[in-house]
Amino acid sequence: VNTRTAELVATNRDLQKEITDRKRAEENLKQLAHHDPLTNLPNRLLLDARLEHAISRSRRNHTQLAVLFMDLDQFKHINDSLGHAAGDELLRLVARRLQTSMRANDTLARLGGDEFVIVIEQLQGKQDVESMAEKVMELFSWPFRVQQRDLFIGASIGISLYPQDGMDSEELLMHADTAMYLSKREGRHNFHFYTQELTVSAYERMTLESSLRQALERGEMRVYYQPQIRLSDSRITGVEALVRWDHPEFGLLSPARFLKLAEETGLILPIGRWILQQACRQMSQWRAGGFSIERMAVNLSTRQVHEENLVELVEDILRDTACQPNWLELEITESFIMQETGRSIQAMERLRNLGVHLAIDDFGTGYSSLSYLKRLPVVKIKIDRSFIRDLSSAPNDGAIVSAVIAMGQSLNLEITAEGVEETFQSEFLRQQGCHQAQGFLYSQPLPAQQIEHDWAD
Repeated sequence: VNTRTAELVATNRDLQKEITDRKRAEENLKQLAHHDPLTNLPNRLLLDARLEHAISRSRRNHTQLAVLFMDLDQFKHINDSLGHAAGDELLRLVARRLQTSMRANDTLARLGGDEFVIVIEQLQGKQDVESMAEKVMELFSWPFRVQQRDLFIGASIGISLYPQDGMDSEELLMHADTAMYLSKREGRHNFHFYTQELTVSAYERMTLESSLRQALERGEMRVYYQPQIRLSDSRITGVEALVRWDHPEFGLLSPARFLKLAEETGLILPIGRWILQQACRQMSQWRAGGFSIERMAVNLSTRQVHEENLVELVEDILRDTACQPNWLELEITESFIMQETGRSIQAMERLRNLGVHLAIDDFGTGYSSLSYLKRLPVVKIKIDRSFIRDLSSAPNDGAIVSAVIAMGQSLNLEITAEGVEETFQSEFLRQQGCHQAQGFLYSQPLPAQQIEHDWAD
């Protein structure tokens, strides 16, 4: 009997242990299914469930709630430079720091990567959300200690509100995500509320990016040319090549609508090569046909200047299009040159040795000095249009323009003013000794055939 009783006790103990182990395994599976293993925060599945419950409570109680969609700034750079172990540790530290600012009824979740979401309930008004967003921003004002290093990182936040910005979790998350991308585009480490206009903008961006990838293949790109006029006799001396996109849905688009997108996606490289090739070919055709303008100016993007084979690319295009190097003028923005001193000067010197003319575009918006300009292998500076626009009403702009012209003259540089739209501006520039000007006062950018018709002798 005692043996039988002992066997029953042992069997019962084994059953209890098996049940306990099974429950523990089920709880672990449930934990893994609903929580992020790195930070132990709720994952997307649990976030959706909690957000739907929060929406139901807000609907019943006639209250508002907010969704804050947060993305860390420059996190990829940390991952790439310090490794994924450092990146993971940083994410754990960010999660812990964010948890310190949460109220008991708020939800903090990690969606994956460096994306976090905060759900705030029982709002009294929009001011509550702004206060919470500012509080989150402050959490990033001091460093995170990772691998004996102090790492500074920011966060960009997009905010959507229930019920005005969405009636379910999917819509609220999508709209908060859209607003977050606006924060990224406007300088990072800030927050923006969702508006209906952002959806329209996001749709247009998606449409443009999709069709931009095929625009060259479909022959939708166009090169227009804006005359550059010698102020001493009002004769055309050159043109600047400016790209346009003949979009099948949106019509003829200016560079402002798509070049930044092309930079972000890397499509600026094939587009830039195509523009340079078209411009050089057109220049050769004009010169062969007796239309003897001196220069064809083409802008180089930041991505193009970073390309190691830039000089070889220019050399190949000049040879393939029979364009003489001294007919070509490449424009590089002043702000880029200031950031990339050594490498930029080396590439520019190689281009100059080919015989290509070089110009600094948007001059006056960076931090150039007389001593720095002496080192650059450039022949021209182009005064940014922002200083020309208000010449008649802003005396300081006139003083700046005069100083830039004097600086250029002291270095024997050609000086071109951009954005000239009024006779007063043209006369002021001429009196100050500016050599050339371009702008709507003389001509808007035109197709090649129109340039020949309007400006050939």
